[in-house]
Amino acid sequence: MRRRTQPPPSPLPQRAGIDPVRLRLPPDPGGTWPDLGSYLTARYAGTRGEESMARLLAAGRVLGPGGRVLRARDPYEPGGYLWFHRDTEPEPRVPFAVRVVHRDEHLLVVDKPHFLATTPRGSHITETALARLREELDLPGLSPAHRLDRLTAGLVMFSVRPEDRGAYQLLFQRREVHKEYEALAPRDAALAFPRTVRSRIEKVRGVIAATEVPGPPNAESLIELVDVRGGLGRYRLTPHTGRTHQLRVHMNGLGLPILGDPVYPQVTDPAPDDYRRPLQLLARVLAFTDPVTGTAHRFDSTRTLQAWHDRPGWEAGTSQPATPRYG
Repeated sequence: MRRRTQPPPSPLPQRAGIDPVRLRLPPDPGGTWPDLGSYLTARYAGTRGEESMARLLAAGRVLGPGGRVLRARDPYEPGGYLWFHRDTEPEPRVPFAVRVVHRDEHLLVVDKPHFLATTPRGSHITETALARLREELDLPGLSPAHRLDRLTAGLVMFSVRPEDRGAYQLLFQRREVHKEYEALAPRDAALAFPRTVRSRIEKVRGVIAATEVPGPPNAESLIELVDVRGGLGRYRLTPHTGRTHQLRVHMNGLGLPILGDPVYPQVTDPAPDDYRRPLQLLARVLAFTDPVTGTAHRFDSTRTLQAWHDRPGWEAGTSQPATPRYG
């Protein structure tokens, strides 16, 4: 069995906690691309990258191994590598801090606020937990072990060393991490709890909402009612699978949409910097045996959900208070 060849080291450092893009040039048996510029033009044709790549090449910001500056008229080299940093639009600062819960030489666990993405994706690049933590803690090799939705607050795990990343990610792939969430949603006295919800959830690329469809179940959640205040319930949610938006879909399917949800039951379009009405969903507990050290861990979020304290405004459907509090 042929061993996979390791790519050469990047000639570009991280920028604002973001790795440069690494691109390997594909084979070209027919001689389609006479030079590097023609390949990159074809690759990014019809996208925003077409114009920006031409600009990067002209500015000498595309590098080959060893830091050699690559130009559009350079010969096309099949199997070669190149690196560059994308130009990104300025991002509004998410004005809430990431709290460090645990840190050792292998593992970092943090308590993420609402509205901050875990990893770069779409328009959220530098305003992500990963980019912030790499910069603030001087941990350039930091990698996520899993992902928490941007709108959900709570516990997220990262591997500190690249060589440990696979072991921690495998914990989640094998479902060997016990996860508990807390959610605030309406109470329905006609529904009995605890209850296990099983359904088939599918998410179409490019469509924001996931849906429950006929077919064999691929998603399972245990839902428990923990406390009641008037028409509001506080729920403990334990997912046994990890489908996209699973807990939000299951709660909505019961007729109990989570407060502050901009997608379920109806897609709304709040401004990216409107922080007044956070999704009332919190990743409360992570428990597992560390695959590197063998230590049994249990971590609990110290955050609280705003609507439990600001109930009148939430029940009326308003966006009070103007600035959310994250206790």
